[in-house]
Amino acid sequence: MRQLLLLALAATALAAEDYPLDPDSQPQPGVPQGDVKKFTFETSKIFPGTKRDWWLYVPKQYDAAKPACAMVFFDGGGFSKADGGFRVPVVFDNLIAKKDIPVTVGIFISPGTVAATEPGKKDRSNRSYEYDSMSDLNARFIAEEIIPEVRKLVKLTDNPDGWGTCGTSSGGIAAFTLAWEKPDQFHKVISYIGSFTNIRGGHDYPVLIRKTKDKPKPLRVFLQDGAADLDNLHGLWPLSNKDMAAALKFAGYDHKFELGTGGHSGKQGTAILPDVLRWLWRDFPK
Repeated sequence: MRQLLLLALAATALAAEDYPLDPDSQPQPGVPQGDVKKFTFETSKIFPGTKRDWWLYVPKQYDAAKPACAMVFFDGGGFSKADGGFRVPVVFDNLIAKKDIPVTVGIFISPGTVAATEPGKKDRSNRSYEYDSMSDLNARFIAEEIIPEVRKLVKLTDNPDGWGTCGTSSGGIAAFTLAWEKPDQFHKVISYIGSFTNIRGGHDYPVLIRKTKDKPKPLRVFLQDGAADLDNLHGLWPLSNKDMAAALKFAGYDHKFELGTGGHSGKQGTAILPDVLRWLWRDFPK
């Protein structure tokens, strides 16, 4: 038993070393730190009856006289924390200070919940309906209801090259759908362990992408998955992401696919986030 425990601990330690944090995911001396503020939104007409939290990161370099770039993050609570899994505020602080990415506002949005109708019951999550559905509803929700709220607080660019979106799992397909449905507003996508499987029809995306070969949408897409990701009744995640990458290549999209060794986890995505952001914004005017 003791030997098995030691082997398990050794395997855990080895796994933790597979994807070490990039220095730009850790606070650096002398780097200006942006502010993160929390808000609540519960007046949606597109998803009526839902309530959700959202957060706004504004970098220290933000100038109210100049429009900033912006990125929308789904499952925003995890992305918005400086000491959380992805540490986006820290990464943004460091990369903006180095001018590796432009002055960029972070918009972090949680999926909606619907209040329970009976005492003692749990509120119902609206996440899968919002994120996994093959429709324009969530994209419209972001564009028509959330972004106008953000524009009340900060000045944002109207250049779609200055807008990106990011998510993991169902949030990963939600990020892609946002840009797919709103290519006039969003050109940049990061999808980690994206659920391009048959939860609500997401397995159709590779075919839809291939059919745009004669006129690709103006998107830049980064995909990441792990070889040990999920295999269940909805599909095989690594295979689905490989299909996505193959379709993007066939249709001539600006894209990159990184397949690691992990499972349904954000560990690799966290480790590579600074480099992914540099790739995503690589030719944006300084």
